[in-house]
Amino acid sequence: MALTRKFQETVKERAQHDPEFRVGLLTEAAECLLNNEVDVAKTLLRDYVNATLGFQELASLTDKKPESLMRMLSAKGNPSLANISKVMASLRQHEGVELHVRAH
Repeated sequence: MALTRKFQETVKERAQHDPEFRVGLLTEAAECLLNNEVDVAKTLLRDYVNATLGFQELASLTDKKPESLMRMLSAKGNPSLANISKVMASLRQHEGVELHVRAH
């Protein structure tokens, strides 16, 4: 089911004004990747990119084409571990946060 425009605008607006929300998107995406919930992680990363730096700037940070990044994070995208790692590292650096894994 496609997200409505209103929902996407709501996410974008909140991300632009709420640093904790942006960090939450990245943290949840990382946790999803570790738990083999790749589709959810891609959605969260795509939401983060659309709400913040955009695919053009992400392309500059990752040395990838914007179209390639959009495909990679699409519902049918199948990014390699190297590519998803580069995207996560770039977004983390853009946000200025460190993410750490901790076992419970």
